[in-house]
Amino acid sequence: MSIALLHSRTTLGIRAVPVRVEIHLGPGLPGFTVVGLADTAVRESKDRVRSALINGGFRIPQQRITVNLAPADLPKDGGRFDLPIAVGILLASGQLGRVDLKDMEWIGELALSGALSPVPAVLPGALAAARDGHTLVVPAANGDEAALAGADTLAVNSLTELCAHLKGDTRLPLHAPPASPGDDTGGAPCLSQIRGQPAAKRVLEIAAAGGHSLLMSGPPGAGKSMLASRLPGLLPPLDRERALEVAAIHSLRHARPAGAFLQPPYRAPHHTASAAALVGGGGRPRPGEISLAHEGVLFLDEMPEFQPRVLEVLREPLETGEVHIARAAQQVTFPARFQLVAAMNPCPCGYLGDPEKSCGYECEKAKRYQRRLSGPLLDRIDLHLEVPAVSPDTLLGAADGEPSRRVRERVLAARACQLHRQGRLNRELDAERLMEALGPHKAWLTGVMERLELSARALHRSLRVARTIADLAGSEVIRREHLREALSYRQNLLKP
Repeated sequence: MSIALLHSRTTLGIRAVPVRVEIHLGPGLPGFTVVGLADTAVRESKDRVRSALINGGFRIPQQRITVNLAPADLPKDGGRFDLPIAVGILLASGQLGRVDLKDMEWIGELALSGALSPVPAVLPGALAAARDGHTLVVPAANGDEAALAGADTLAVNSLTELCAHLKGDTRLPLHAPPASPGDDTGGAPCLSQIRGQPAAKRVLEIAAAGGHSLLMSGPPGAGKSMLASRLPGLLPPLDRERALEVAAIHSLRHARPAGAFLQPPYRAPHHTASAAALVGGGGRPRPGEISLAHEGVLFLDEMPEFQPRVLEVLREPLETGEVHIARAAQQVTFPARFQLVAAMNPCPCGYLGDPEKSCGYECEKAKRYQRRLSGPLLDRIDLHLEVPAVSPDTLLGAADGEPSRRVRERVLAARACQLHRQGRLNRELDAERLMEALGPHKAWLTGVMERLELSARALHRSLRVARTIADLAGSEVIRREHLREALSYRQNLLKP
């Protein structure tokens, strides 16, 4: 046999697209050609494969070797095709004998010694292989990641080890999936460690229960970053389907640790991050921070210090839960259902209104500073909270807060109520359903809208928050006190 066919996958967004790896040994001067819209890393595979075969004790056919990666119009990148190319050459040259590879897929990069090196984006391919009922062959370092998807996985250390298995000399067992991690908070810091700030802790509980976005404003040292870091510990663990989706996104960059499989992700990019770093991009689009925070928390500290055009890219994902990246060659969509938590100082010096520490130009400096956050973006943030400085007595006193575990129980109960009633979190409720629940409060809300100058979007977001407050209180209906509390979190913090 002078031709061989093996199956692999490349990624398009978080989808794994089938790739046929065809190897032909033909007459002519010895040579090695790779075709099929391969990038530089793929074309360099011929040198890695040649060295790996020699160092593994195999023979290089003295023929013209042509490798075709089909379909030809689909871009391919990385070293993930090294393994199927090497196995295809061995099969086409008769060095493996007759083996049935019909229901197998191959992903792996070869070192010059013949060892298999790990590659990114294995999990999307493993999920696709599991759906098709195929056995997936991957490097040993990718074994846990691939087995999480439920695919039959062969995790191998070297090309020599793999060939011994294919010939039947030394059979390799299927890789067992890693032990399922528990549903604890994964070592997230506890809410009880924060001194004072009862209002902030209350808002954090509301945000966790309904999946709401949150903006905290206050002086330096008030505890804004500490509060944000406690939010993941209040969130429920991911179910398996959502955990796999999150892991597939992270796999495009680097695999998530198995111990963090069920934990909601927490991302905190620096304020110097570019728009591409936040939403993703590149010639072959890769996910950005907002997609890496999918089903978890995106924390933006010092929010006004981000470039305005960077912040504005958050507007669409906050509404749709998706990021669309268009390039000349392709368009990809990444999921981005994240929970935004942001923190800021009220002015550049951070001490707006303080008679001793303020810069003294509160009117002009604060207005310019606060104007870096646009009205449409602020409209999309559900909860606005002023976080005051903590007094020395409170700071040095005994711990006075509930532990995260107890707050988490109330959050879980509120979320269970939402899922039972409407099949989704309150942050995703549509306006029509919200209006049905208002009943006798409509006339009162009309006056509130005019007095607070609320937009329609701001009103709807406040109503979603009120629904969450009612769920935390165990109330089937939204009461006036729930609306008042929700609307108190829409006060404009940014007026000096």
